[in-house]
Order: sequence, then structure tokens, then C-alpha cells
Amino acid sequence: MLKYTNIKGVYILKEIALIGPTACGKSSLAIEIAKECEACVLSLDSLSIYKEIDISSAKPSLKERKEVEHFGIDEIYPNEHFNVSLFFEIYKKTKKELSFRNKNLIIVGGSSFYLKAMMEGLSPSVSPSEKTYKKLEEILKDLKKAFEFIKIKDPVFASKITKGDVYRIGKWYEIFLESGEIATRYFSKYKREPVIGKIPVFCISMDKEILKERIKRRTSMMIKEGVVEETFYLEKKYTRAVKPLKAIGPKECLEYLDGKLTLKEMEEKISLNTVKLAKRQITFNKTQFKEVVYGNSEEIKEKIKKIFN
Repeated sequence: MLKYTNIKGVYILKEIALIGPTACGKSSLAIEIAKECEACVLSLDSLSIYKEIDISSAKPSLKERKEVEHFGIDEIYPNEHFNVSLFFEIYKKTKKELSFRNKNLIIVGGSSFYLKAMMEGLSPSVSPSEKTYKKLEEILKDLKKAFEFIKIKDPVFASKITKGDVYRIGKWYEIFLESGEIATRYFSKYKREPVIGKIPVFCISMDKEILKERIKRRTSMMIKEGVVEETFYLEKKYTRAVKPLKAIGPKECLEYLDGKLTLKEMEEKISLNTVKLAKRQITFNKTQFKEVVYGNSEEIKEKIKKIFN
């Protein structure tokens, strides 16, 4: 592979992003490409960043991580605070390191909000008080009413989200309740600095029924591998108050451990909630990224290899 360097002799790495719904095969495809294209992988996943959360996060195996170096995995413990700013720092550190090692970078994962944030930058965030959190909890009980209020107060913001977008509706109310300003006006006051330049973004597309079946199989495999035991261990060590245990997988396992669900009901609930998550991810990717190359795994693989080679 031809190496491009700047005047100081530092390799100008090439980087691409690979996104798609959960269980569509992003990680395995990224590893496959990385082996052929002298690349490393940066995980774009909100659970894989935690140590000791291995099964419910569906991390690449230790064998796969030996074959291809991964960043953004096992960075912090479950009781440590994580936000998108930390992910920015991991990305910067990764890029700097690879620039001196003649390696390319594949950014891959289902948490594509982090990718969007890196490409567009973030305005300074508000720090919600306990009082705001309590108000927000009540507001989000009626999502339809909450969204209608935003449409009236901030139609520009409302036009960019869906009525079921709990995360962004919640963020809008955090800003509104803390600052008294609508999000559009709040964001306009602060210049957002992108962390990453414009890079090619690829998204795996897959038939919905096939994706549902893959999710079902993966859920079954997680249970066989010991996701319940992993959750039990994490709860005993960190308590169930830690953020990762509120994610899909651990939260249903806790319901099972509490006797609220049978093992079969737990498995079905994890699958159902994961399917819902996949739908939200598909909607987000379609609405939040202007230029995305869609295709199946083979089509995307060939296009990415052309960029790296």
C-alpha cells in the first residue's frame, strides 16, 4: 500500500466510518477489512467502552482484538462517568497514535450519535439539577405532549427530530428547564467546533426480517454465554445504579433476577427491545447524515477497500 506523508514525515491516515443497526455485522466486517487494509478499529459503542461488560455489549472476541487492534474498548469501569467528550479524547488520541504507525482507521459501531457529534461538534452542555431531572421524568411520561410543546416553542428543532426521539426531546427540555431558552437559540450562541473532518460514511442495509432473526439468534447466544451471570456479577460489584446496567440486556436480566420475568420472557423482551433499538438507529442514520453510502456487506467492503488502497 502506498504511504502518504506530510512534510514532517507523519503518515496522513485515511479514515472511514461504518455504521448500521445493531446485529447487522458491522464489527465482523470492520475486522475483515482492517486485516486487508492495514487498519485499526475505533469502537463507536456506548457499552463496549466499559471494562467487564463483555457479553451484553457483544464486544469483539479477544482473538479478534489480537488480530486487529481496537480502540475505544475497555476504556473505563462501569462506575466511571462517560459522555461524548471522553469519546472525543479517545478519538484524538487514537488518530495521533496511528499517524505515527502508518495505519488507517475504521470507526465502527451503532452509537452513531457520537460520530455525528464529532463531525458537527457540540455546544457546551447544561448540567441539569436534581429538580430538573425530576421534572423531566414527569414530562417524558407523555412523549406526544412533550413533542407538541417543542413544535410550538421551537419548530426548527422539532423539524429535525421525530416524535419518538426520547433522547433529543429530553435534551431539549434539559436546556429549556435549565437556561429558559429554546435549544435552537441556545445552540446559535455557541460556535461548534468539529472534531473530525468530512469522512466517507458507510451504512450496512439489511432486510428487516433478516435483521430480526439475527437479533433473536444473538440474544439466544448471549444467554448461553452467560449474560445473566455477568449482570449478577456487575450488580454485586457496582450496584444496579450504574448507567450501563440500565442498557438493553442488563436491565432485562435484572428483571429476571428479581423474579419479574421467566428466562423465556427475558429472552423475548431483550430481543423485542433490541429490535426497537435497531429501528431507532435506522431512523437516526437516515435523518442525521446527509451523505451516506448504503449497501450490503460485500458491496461496502469493496468500496472501502478502494478508498484505503
